Amino acid sequence: MQKTKVILADDHAILRTGLKLMLSCDSSLDVIGEVSSGENLLELLERVKADVLILDLSLPGMNGIDVIYEIKHRGYLINILVLTMHTEEQYIKAVMNAGALGYVSKSAFDTELLSAVKTVAAGKIYLNKDHALLMVNTLLSNNTKEGAQYTLLSRREREVMRLLVHGYSLADIARMLRLSIKTIDTHKTRIMTKLGVAKKNELVRYALDHGILVQKSEISL
Repeated sequence: MQKTKVILADDHAILRTGLKLMLSCDSSLDVIGEVSSGENLLELLERVKADVLILDLSLPGMNGIDVIYEIKHRGYLINILVLTMHTEEQYIKAVMNAGALGYVSKSAFDTELLSAVKTVAAGKIYLNKDHALLMVNTLLSNNTKEGAQYTLLSRREREVMRLLVHGYSLADIARMLRLSIKTIDTHKTRIMTKLGVAKKNELVRYALDHGILVQKSEISL
């Protein structure tokens, strides 16, 4: 029987050890790698191929949502299951929009995690009944918290957003932040995806509505 190859990405060594012990109880699963940061994960995926990635959102440096976007951007063929302490709707929506197939709380029982791993390994979406109900209720009502999506932006993405809404071009921002235009364009795409906007004027409107627009003199780089 061919085993499902799993990679663990979490910055807590004790948690990774516990996950490995739990997953090793299932003969169909094989943990072939573990990392403590997003950067190390991307380096590992350059060298090895796996079926499922169990990913924490709260990684040092590059956060989990950005890791998902980068994995998809690079074309790595691995199904992603997010395992996190965050249970708020905006996080679930963000990771699913980014390209993850499943979402499990760290407070879940081991049986739920095993079920989630196997569901995601098969290329299917996994949400437990509470998370699924939360998503449905949010779609049916428009009672999402104002500005909640903004908290999902990384520090760099917030810098890029402030400059974008003040009218700076991608080339200007690249020069000011000492990054390539391609990198700034990638940040712009991620910002608009996370905030649920499609056009520059919508991004400006979002900044105005949520008090994010500041005077140019307040921008520190």
